Amino acid sequence: MQRGYRDLIDAAEAEISTLDVDEMRAALDDPETVVVDIRDVRELQRSGTIPGAEHAPRGMLEFWVDPDSPYHRPIFAEDKRFVFFCQSGWRSALATKTVQDMGLARVAHLGGGFAAWSEAGGAVEERSR
Repeated sequence: MQRGYRDLIDAAEAEISTLDVDEMRAALDDPETVVVDIRDVRELQRSGTIPGAEHAPRGMLEFWVDPDSPYHRPIFAEDKRFVFFCQSGWRSALATKTVQDMGLARVAHLGGGFAAWSEAGGAVEERSR
């Protein structure tokens, strides 16, 4: 194996914007920012999510972002900044790099993910679906 997962994450993080927990708190108050939880639905059910976050499962993200896809979601066509997060910040780093490469201009991810958010005492919203 020439490049492992850590190499891919490091390469993505060198090219994307990363927010810390305090910056994420500020982003939640910005009407021009959409916070996107890319974790699996079971993760949301188990531990909740950041209040107000949209859910876009990582496995569908490219299809939901691409306006030519039959699975496109209109929220991703809005002229907003998108901040992605997962559990630890790994999947969201890769996802952010991917959607940036797809043409979303204003994107970032939460460094340390939902774990960092929770550890810092960030508010959590329960999700049952």
